[in-house]
Amino acid sequence: MVLGFYLKNIQVIFFSLYISIVSETLILLKMKTLSNHLILFDAECPMCKAYTQAFVATGLLPQNGRAAYQQLREETCPMVDRQRAVNEIALVNQETGEVSYGINSLFKVFGAAMPLLKPLFSFGPFVWVMSKVYAFISYNRRVIIPASDTKYSFELQPTFKLKYRLVYLAFTWAVTAYILTAYVHLMKGLLPQGYAFREYLVCGGQLFFQGIMISFIAKDKMWNYLGNMMTISFGGALLLLPGLFVSTLFSAGPLFYVLYFMGVAGCMFLEHIRRTKLLCLGWALTISWAVYRLLVLLLIFLAN
Repeated sequence: MVLGFYLKNIQVIFFSLYISIVSETLILLKMKTLSNHLILFDAECPMCKAYTQAFVATGLLPQNGRAAYQQLREETCPMVDRQRAVNEIALVNQETGEVSYGINSLFKVFGAAMPLLKPLFSFGPFVWVMSKVYAFISYNRRVIIPASDTKYSFELQPTFKLKYRLVYLAFTWAVTAYILTAYVHLMKGLLPQGYAFREYLVCGGQLFFQGIMISFIAKDKMWNYLGNMMTISFGGALLLLPGLFVSTLFSAGPLFYVLYFMGVAGCMFLEHIRRTKLLCLGWALTISWAVYRLLVLLLIFLAN
């Protein structure tokens, strides 16, 4: 039961720890509160709830300075572009009615708290780069940490933008393969080493293989599923980092690293089941996900 709870909430747990550390730091720095402003967050997004709550907890916003846009009556903030507020977090000046969106909302909050950084927050090239980073996270937030219950989803949903999903898939593929390439060397003797770019082909092959499978099962959910699948792979790769760190301190032997890898793979398998359940996709994709990995492992041993 404890393991199931942990697996279900692992992303939220890590993100909450990060928010807690940042929150304590901001409290120590005695940041200034941006008063008379209301930030509108996505109640279906665990990340959005966590960091806006941190804004209130640290005093960056007043106690009544956050609200879910799902619960906002249209007449309360008539100047808010509701669809844009779904895509980019909105900050409403309750005195003037002025609304800012996305990275500009965050810069306004942090700029009030840290006036010395205001010139940076208005520097064109920096704003442009950070707006792309913000969009990259915002348009992929539902596949980074999916909503735990979509039964009563809000009428307006984040706009899907293919370019940001493709960038996300490429980013998670590259980082995952890079970490796996480094980790494989720790299992030398029990797992054939292969050539330098093997893990890139394996990770890319799974993306292609599962893309074909989902296109037959539920083509309309293809990009959503692939985003969730690569988040699982990315999360699994990050869980391998402690093993890599241990290897820099002492040699634990290849068996230890194989067992640790199998434990991570087991967690990934359970998370895949959970996410496909949230997407209402059944068991077929989990089975094909596992079969692909077993076939690859068999081919690796047969080729050496």
